[in-house]
Amino acid sequence: MALFEGSAVALITPFVNGLIDYNSMWKLIEYQIENGTDAIVICGTTGEASTLSYDEQLECIKFCVDVVDKRIPVIAGTGSNCTLSAVNMAKEAEKLGVDGLLVVTPYYNKATQNGLIKHYGMIADSVSIPIIMYNVPSRTGCNIDPETAVILGKKYDNIVGIKEASGDLNQVAKLSCLIHNTNCNLDIYSGNDDQVYDVLELGGKGVISVNANIIPRKTHDLVINYLNGFYENSRNLQDEALEFARVLFSEVNPIPIKYTMYELGMIKSPELRLPLTTLENENVKKVKKLLKKKGME
Repeated sequence: MALFEGSAVALITPFVNGLIDYNSMWKLIEYQIENGTDAIVICGTTGEASTLSYDEQLECIKFCVDVVDKRIPVIAGTGSNCTLSAVNMAKEAEKLGVDGLLVVTPYYNKATQNGLIKHYGMIADSVSIPIIMYNVPSRTGCNIDPETAVILGKKYDNIVGIKEASGDLNQVAKLSCLIHNTNCNLDIYSGNDDQVYDVLELGGKGVISVNANIIPRKTHDLVINYLNGFYENSRNLQDEALEFARVLFSEVNPIPIKYTMYELGMIKSPELRLPLTTLENENVKKVKKLLKKKGME
């Protein structure tokens, strides 16, 4: 059974004066649940996990688990380029009561496919909760080949999905065929807001979405309409998602989404942690133009 179907928001981590703004985070979590989001990913790339301290990451995870209180699944980002660190964080997140883990490929080290099998295998052996692998080679320099994903999905019962953000639909199609032909219980989720419909057509179960931070209901509906056979409605929502994605990825994520949420009054500050910096003026104009067009000023 899938960890979730539909839209999981890749939740931002709001900051004020260098500290995590838990009051705003509480409001964001409630907003997501009220607007149909199917799962929350806490401490992922969009949540700037790489700049959170070890204690901050655990605090964020615990806070989210407590606020959500089992209403929808909570999935914690626990990846690292050090396998032992990833194992340790996975164990701690499991203790805190998360429903699943999102584990990015080791970045910078650029593991071989055999190294990926050992890396994910060690993490899977250390916990009993479901794991979604996160494939985003543009950020990590490391790609999970379809054959590797299927090996892991068949060998480890708790490796249940893959967030595919390679941008390569041919690779997703090959992965989908291998899953089907080998009876592998591995769910595919789009990691790109501009490819949700395409991934669903290839057998995907949903999306882990940046867009959902500001348009959770529409992102949920995009997926659920498709899964229920309302393809035209889904396609129309994908067209709208493309408009948001073009602006929200005008600079490296999560710079634009944080500024947009600040502009909408959803967070107190657009603050990021270095080396990320505030949205450039030319892209601020794009955000304001989009919000005006959508009546979201």
